[in-house]
Order: sequence, then structure tokens, then C-alpha cells
Amino acid sequence: MDMNKIKKSKTIKELIEFGIINIDKSSGPTSFNVSSFVKRKLELKKTAHFGTLDPKVTGVLPVALSRACKLTGYFLGEDKEYVGIMRIHEDISVDKIKKAIKEKFLGNIVQLPPVKSRVKREERIRKINSFEILGKDGKNILFKTICQGGTYIRKLCTDLGDYLEIGAHMLELRRIRAGIFKEDSIVNLYDFEKAVDEYKKGNEELLRKIIVPGEIASEVYAVVEIDNERVDSVLHGRPIYYKDLEDKKNKDLEKNKIFCAFSKNQFVGMFKVIHEGDFFARSQFAMQKL
Repeated sequence: MDMNKIKKSKTIKELIEFGIINIDKSSGPTSFNVSSFVKRKLELKKTAHFGTLDPKVTGVLPVALSRACKLTGYFLGEDKEYVGIMRIHEDISVDKIKKAIKEKFLGNIVQLPPVKSRVKREERIRKINSFEILGKDGKNILFKTICQGGTYIRKLCTDLGDYLEIGAHMLELRRIRAGIFKEDSIVNLYDFEKAVDEYKKGNEELLRKIIVPGEIASEVYAVVEIDNERVDSVLHGRPIYYKDLEDKKNKDLEKNKIFCAFSKNQFVGMFKVIHEGDFFARSQFAMQKL
């Protein structure tokens, strides 16, 4: 889908109703605090963030606006990318650290959430796609990692220190990517607030520039076009029939696959393939017109 074309076709109110802002979270506030600030400034009933960052961690924090909150679950599992500084408690060579990473901290690893975590403390599998050592200054180690959503980087550092039998802890961390949301498109809270203030004065240009249409989900999930004449009934809860499909090749999508349904450039909703009788897919949520 052409996001620029979709964005240009929307009014600013439509963007606020179904959009995402990629916030550059600073050190200090919680992710919930940032999401709540966005909600208050835009005078919305609801906002939601895509993946919690600890208060001291900075970087990419996508915040969904209004009805885009329904997309939250579809983005949380996406890979995350971080750069950080880890402090080792005894000085050893970079080569030994790299060797330990290769032996134990790449691919699928087992993590037990930290004691202070709000989630249940039980072992879980997380995938580490890459874990690079970028530099060393005394006992401070600059690193970069790409990992599955839900990975605890602080725990990754302490587990590595334990494996090396020297101890280690995380000093600083910045998220530079969360799925398709990257550091090159973030906006800090000062610029966000300025954009909202300008919008309230009648100038929507700055705010329009920083809102990403919710249709961006189509860059993560497959897109299925449905017949425009059948859209209204689908928006009101009817499953998608095979006969509703614009491209009949889509009928071969595997069962339980999640996809975005569109009719021309209109986002219809998120659906799951079911292959039951004449039914092709059932709605996860439908984007009914305001």
C-alpha cells in the first residue's frame, strides 16, 4: 500500500482517529506516562504504546491513537533493536565475551524475567538474532542486539556476566527500532507538544507530518483486497466469503494466517483465515466508519 497516498487522502481528524506517533522516549518517564501525555495533549479517550521501555531506557516508543490501539497486539511480537552499554565486573578481553555470546547467547535462549518484572516469573524462549560487541572502554562494553519482542536486555547482560563468571550489569540502553518503527522517524515530546499546540491554533502541518496512518500494519501483514460492493456487510461483522475476494489467488492463504483487508485504499480491518465452508476469513476487528 502507498502510505503517502493514504496519508494525503485523510483529514487530520481521521489521522488522529486511526494513527500512530513514533515517540522518542527520554530517560525518566515510564512508557505509560508517555502514552498518557500524548492522550492528554490530543484530548483522546485512549492511547496505547507498542512495547514497554523501562523508565531509564530511551528511544523508539510507538504510541497508537484512538482506534489504532486495536493494532497493539499485532505489533508487540515484532523484533526490536537496541544499542547499549554493559559494565563487566572484572576486566576480560573482547574475544572472550564474543566467544561466550557465540556459545550461549545467539538463536533461541531461555530467559527468566527479572525479580522486579510485573510478569509471571517463568522461563520463556526468546530469539536473539544478533549480539555484537561494538567497542570496549575499560570495563564498559558498547553493544548492539536485535532480538525478539519481549526479550529482557538487562537480564541478557546479567546472564552473560554470570556465564562468564565475572558478573555484569546494564548501564545504558536505547531502542533504535521496534519492528517497522525506526529511529530515523521519531519525534521527541517537545516537538510533539509544539505540533499539537500549532494544530490547536489552526495549523495542522506539523502534526500531520508526524502521524503515521494505522494502515501501516499492511507493511507487516499480507494485504487482501475484497470486493468494494461487499465492504459494508463485512464492516458490520460478516465473515469474508471466498466470493468476496478480488484476487482469487488469496484463497490459498494458509489457515490461521492474519492479514489486513482493504477495499481499494480503504482499510477494512484485521482478519484471520479460517477456510470453513464458503467462509474464507473471520474478523479480528473491523474498521467501521465513524
